[in-house]
Amino acid sequence: MRVLDWELLSAVERRAALARPTQASRDDIEALVREVIANVRAGGDEALRAYSRRFDGAEPETLAAGAEEFAQAERTLTSEQRSALERAIDNVERFHHAQRPEALAVETTPGVRCERVIRPISAVGLYVPAGSAPLPSAVIMLAVPARIAGCPRRVLCTPPRRDGRANPAVLVAARLCGIESVYKVGGSQAIAAMAYGTETVPKVDKIFGPGNAWVTSAKQVVAGDPAGAACDMPAGPSEVLVIADESARAEFVAADLLAQAEHDTQAQAILLTPSRSLADAVAAEVGRQIRALSRRAIVEQSLASSRCIVVRDLDSALEVANEYAAEHLLLEVREPRRWLEKVASAGSVFLGAWSPEPMGDYCSGTNHVLPTYGYARAYSGLSVLDFVKRITVQELSPAGLRSLGPVAVALARLEGLDAHAGAVTRRLAALASEDAALLAGSSP
Repeated sequence: MRVLDWELLSAVERRAALARPTQASRDDIEALVREVIANVRAGGDEALRAYSRRFDGAEPETLAAGAEEFAQAERTLTSEQRSALERAIDNVERFHHAQRPEALAVETTPGVRCERVIRPISAVGLYVPAGSAPLPSAVIMLAVPARIAGCPRRVLCTPPRRDGRANPAVLVAARLCGIESVYKVGGSQAIAAMAYGTETVPKVDKIFGPGNAWVTSAKQVVAGDPAGAACDMPAGPSEVLVIADESARAEFVAADLLAQAEHDTQAQAILLTPSRSLADAVAAEVGRQIRALSRRAIVEQSLASSRCIVVRDLDSALEVANEYAAEHLLLEVREPRRWLEKVASAGSVFLGAWSPEPMGDYCSGTNHVLPTYGYARAYSGLSVLDFVKRITVQELSPAGLRSLGPVAVALARLEGLDAHAGAVTRRLAALASEDAALLAGSSP
């Protein structure tokens, strides 16, 4: 890893130091994605099978995972592996149960009652990648909040292996999370299938889950089509930013950087530290630890866009971190909670030397579906809130309309919207007429 001195860099060099890895042309990706989506809409299941042969080198007997495949998957996992999944699910459920939104009601003016009611999204699609590494943890992060939110239909798509079956750990995790509808479809074709439906894959209202550039592009395309499906958040390659002071252990910091770098060749790992000696030690430790990694070839490519950056002090580090807006932000410093209040933009924060990022990936309880590529400046990580609709309600009594109606009329006329004003004035006139009749009836 290169070691850079932030104070010696020009503005252009600083931007380059924080630049994310260059992705393939978005226009080229979108053109291919739109072609896939059109073919799936027209060809349904047959198009899905053709893309499985083309992209996955697989030909599933059935697109839906059946009872026998689920049963075989159960036999494949060890008791230790199943127990680990169950423990992770338990922690994620505990944290996400606390996120459930509550209905509310407020009388904003006498006779004017405003409410918010909560309704689950009727049908959600969960996408679980399986490229170079299957991700049963992604099943947990998507399926648990969907179940807690009460979404009636929860379907999951995941790419098939070359033998035409889904990854066993993905199937077991799905069943443990209450999902029985699993379809062996991957890539942008899976997004198209869930957005529009095929003979086998049901249409959903919103699609969730991480994926590569083609999956991300497909989600954005179908979200822009009223006939398609909404999506959770935009995303890019995975990333981590570590802020560490001289108290940090170089071996820990290096391990944290490598843990993220092994995701894929476009992952990015950055260290910010006021200690030049720590930066040099971490760079050396990365070189030592990488030799033992099974995904060394991937890590070596991702490290090409990773950096160790020496900054003036921790305040400067937090400024740079907020500008970068990392998916994962690790504070390996003395009194890490003291610095938490200065964090303005990050997907998820890990405090202290004993909080490695993989704990959030798997089992601490927080969600690992997070905004990347700088989207943490405006987006939050996945939560139960993403699986529900918050519907507002208002109810006015005659007295409430008499009191507040003239305000709406004045604002409607200010905007030149006569029909808006008319919808209120006609009711006010009717109330005035009723009042006059009552007054006349009560006269001696």
